[in-house]
Amino acid sequence: MLFAGLLGFTPLLASADVSITVAPPVIPVYDQPPCPGDGYLWNPGYWAWGDDDYYWVPGVWVQPPEVGFLWTPGWWGWGDGGYLWHAGYWGPHVGFYGGINYGFGYFGTGFWGGHWEGGHFFYNTACWHVGAGFHNTYANHSWVEERNRASFNGPNGVDRKATAEEERAAHEGHHELTEEQRAHEHDALHDHAQKFGENKGNPGKTALTKTAHEGEHHEGEHHEGEHHEGQHHEAEHHGTEHHEGEHHATEHHATEHHGADHHAPEHHAAEHHTSEHHTSEHHAAPQHHSAPEHHASAPKKGDGGGKKK
Repeated sequence: MLFAGLLGFTPLLASADVSITVAPPVIPVYDQPPCPGDGYLWNPGYWAWGDDDYYWVPGVWVQPPEVGFLWTPGWWGWGDGGYLWHAGYWGPHVGFYGGINYGFGYFGTGFWGGHWEGGHFFYNTACWHVGAGFHNTYANHSWVEERNRASFNGPNGVDRKATAEEERAAHEGHHELTEEQRAHEHDALHDHAQKFGENKGNPGKTALTKTAHEGEHHEGEHHEGEHHEGQHHEAEHHGTEHHEGEHHATEHHATEHHGADHHAPEHHAAEHHTSEHHTSEHHAAPQHHSAPEHHASAPKKGDGGGKKK
């Protein structure tokens, strides 16, 4: 943790130490930018926790740490009186990600974005936007998308348990987040416009073509209400733009939770300090309490679930 702090990252604490007592906001609906190049895989956006608030980490195309690896997104789940973060991981198969509908091939069950074959990734254009110039593509429409946009597994959210296949995937050899992914999350944490208290569930940056740390500085950003010339989505592509004004404010706070022992390598939740946040269409936890007002400190601008080491 000290080493992570020196690098400027916010370390995740074991779920037995900290939990969040209010649910994360719903998953925004947004467009997916085109794939920047062969071999890039899509990491869907998600709500993370830091600086006493939820903040949106934009979806982004990233390069896997190894050929043949796929990304299992992280997810929030209710347990032992709080919402716990189950970290995402790379592995040969996609495991359980809470049943969360992140869109773009991650519809709550399985993975439909594509597959590896002969050392090359083949993209399913039915749900991923790869643009022109890709030859290793196909179209498979056999998936069914879950319409629930809740971002957590538990009461008032998603009710789904891991399958035997997803449980096996959770016990395979894994690779944690790459440096680019960590830096991408770090950038989102320090962008005030990504914080829920500021954007009320409509973050300014919903998706990026690549992380700035891969050599592209904000060229692929998707801003709310902004149109990009020359960029189009095929009729079979399933991603839509933001819907504004559909969220309603409510108060929430986070508290420390010291509970029974959990599998520390698998369950993680971000550290926090008690504060108030104004939410929109925010699912309240089964136990909800009031808190003092939240003060913004800067100008405006996601089997067995856990990560295996």
